Amino acid sequence: MDLPGLTQLLRDALPLMLKGAAWTLLLAVASVFFGAIVGTVVALIRLAKLPVLSQLATLYVSCMRGTPLLVQLFVIYFGLPSIGLQFDPISAGILGLSLNVGAYLSETLRGAINGVEHGQWNAARSLGLTQTQTLRYVVGPQALRLAVPSLSNSLISLIKDTSLVSVIAVGELMLATKEVIATTFQPFPLYLAAAGIYWAMSASFETLQKRFELRLNRSYLR
Repeated sequence: MDLPGLTQLLRDALPLMLKGAAWTLLLAVASVFFGAIVGTVVALIRLAKLPVLSQLATLYVSCMRGTPLLVQLFVIYFGLPSIGLQFDPISAGILGLSLNVGAYLSETLRGAINGVEHGQWNAARSLGLTQTQTLRYVVGPQALRLAVPSLSNSLISLIKDTSLVSVIAVGELMLATKEVIATTFQPFPLYLAAAGIYWAMSASFETLQKRFELRLNRSYLR
């Protein structure tokens, strides 16, 4: 394909691909939000070593980390309707991504909290703080600073993992690209364009991560 033809192809395909990219961002942000809630709850349950709940949380983390995300999406979208639980594609995609990333985030948060010196807990207790207050005001902020790089990496990975929800008919970037290819029969330039969009989104979040990390470090050093 000559350069003018390639330019026209990308110009025609770009609106649909950018619409798909917007869905990709929506899926990633929503999933990391709900995943962070799930991960925080699971991490706290495991740290507190609550009977039964701790074992269930450990089993959840093991299952989510030990099975492919694609299989998890299939189970949620195609499997759960057989027992009366049915989700539309968007809800199924967000649920699958949230549960998956929540397992990884729980390990990140648990490791970050354990990474704070145990003496911080003892010092806070000596000042009369409860365990909840210690976690919120003393240990939590320090753990967050340690966890930011891993949390940001999980978000960047999640942006790329959203391509898997195209298999359950969610109109994100990869499905939009496939639809354009089906009408133009030009897979090579369009897949390269999709890769460029994924890279641009990941690079943007990486830049935000570095700024946020630098800001946290400055606040910590003051």
